[in-house]
Formats: sequence, structure tokens, C-alpha cells
Amino acid sequence: MAEFFDQICRILSETAAKYPGDPSDSETIREFFSDLAAPVPEAAPASAPAVAEEKRSLPVQKPETVPAPAPAPVPAATLVQLQELLKDCQRCELCRRRRNIVFGEGDPDARLMFIGEAPGYDEDIQGRPFVGRAGELLNKMITAMQFTREEVYIANVIKCRPDDNRTPNPVEIDCCIPFLRRQIELIRPEVIVVLGAVAAKALLNTESGISRLRGRWCSYENIPVMPTFHPAYLLRNESSKKDAWQDLQQVMARFGKYHRR
Repeated sequence: MAEFFDQICRILSETAAKYPGDPSDSETIREFFSDLAAPVPEAAPASAPAVAEEKRSLPVQKPETVPAPAPAPVPAATLVQLQELLKDCQRCELCRRRRNIVFGEGDPDARLMFIGEAPGYDEDIQGRPFVGRAGELLNKMITAMQFTREEVYIANVIKCRPDDNRTPNPVEIDCCIPFLRRQIELIRPEVIVVLGAVAAKALLNTESGISRLRGRWCSYENIPVMPTFHPAYLLRNESSKKDAWQDLQQVMARFGKYHRR
């Protein structure tokens, strides 16, 4: 670059000698070009905007795990109000083919409560729990326990009849069981007898089968629970009636009742 400036200055000097009075001189030209010849400092990397820098400095926040909301309580102060809430229920698909909602019946202050699976054909027609053949057997069981049907309370997990008396599915149980729980809260029985696997699993939140559960005391909200076979099962399996009777005698003992031989 210096040689280039010298050549320029030499040319200008020769030109000035040939053309006197030219205002240009080598020193002026050298001073002008020297600014261009000065090394240009490397540009500093552009600093990121303040906002971006602030974002990088913040710790990465993981999304919070929000617990699933607890089921809303059923707003009913009495069994009558609770039954009114179920009027014309459309909470699941069972509403499409039912004839009647089978709420439950018995003494609202019963000391003993029986809980079955779901209404059958006869129950759907009459709107009452356990009135068919299984109901007749349950009545005999209650009498053998030295109670009357009017003294106890009888309900089902499901309040509408499933098609062809099939087993209720989890969605149907989830829709209906809050009403059963509220029934239990309002009645406050001293003992609950759950009849069959569906009722036992739904109320006790277990996957154990009824053959494993029966005859062993369980608990629901500090209420003693005795699981045993469903009367419909006993009609098909006569040999299991002896086991069911042993289960019921344990319940009787809780009330100071004993079988009279």
C-alpha cells in the first residue's frame, strides 16, 4: 500500500511541475489516503438484544403436574333430593333403553345396607331393586339374618339396566357411583354387605375377585364391609350357598344376632 501512495505522490509531483499552480500536493494526498490505509478493527459480534439475553439467563421451567380434580360431591341433603337429581338422568348410554331408574329402597336410617350390581329385567320394569328371582333369594337371606326387608336398605352400583343384563362397563360405573356413595353417606349404615364382584370392586376399589374377597371383612369410609356372592350367582351355583351363609353369619354377629338351630 505504501508503494502505491509513493507512486501517486510521484505522479502528482510530476504533474505539478508540468502544470504550475495546481493546489494538490503530495503531503495532502498522503494524509488523505493514510486514513484509508489504517487497519480496520474487526467488528465486534453484534450483541443479542437485551430481551433475548434475559431469556437465556432464565432457568428452564418444567410444566407443573396438575393433579386430577377430585370428583365433585353430589349436592343432596336427603335421599329424596338425591333421587330427584337422578330424575331423567342422561349421564351415560344406559338412559336410552331403560324403562325406570332403580334408585334403591328401604329404611333411610338402616343399620344394614346391601349393595348389588345393577337392575335386571324385573327391576327395570318395576323401578325397584331385587324384585326378580335373585330378589326373592335375597329376601330369604335377609330373613335368615333376622332382619326384615323394611329394616335394611338395598341399592345397586348402577341405577339403570345394562342391555341384556351385561356387566356394566367402567364409564357407566364412573357415572353412577357418586350417587351410591352419597346414598351411603346419607344412610350411614353400621355394616354394608356387597353382593358380587362388580359391587365389591366398585366400592372397595380393588381388582380382586369375589372368591378371594368373600368372607373377609373390608372397609369403606370406616364402615365394615362384608363381600359375598350375588344371589343371582347362588341361583346358578347351589353349592356356594353354604359359603354365603357363613359370610352372613359374620354380619349377624356384629349385631349380636346368632343362628338359631
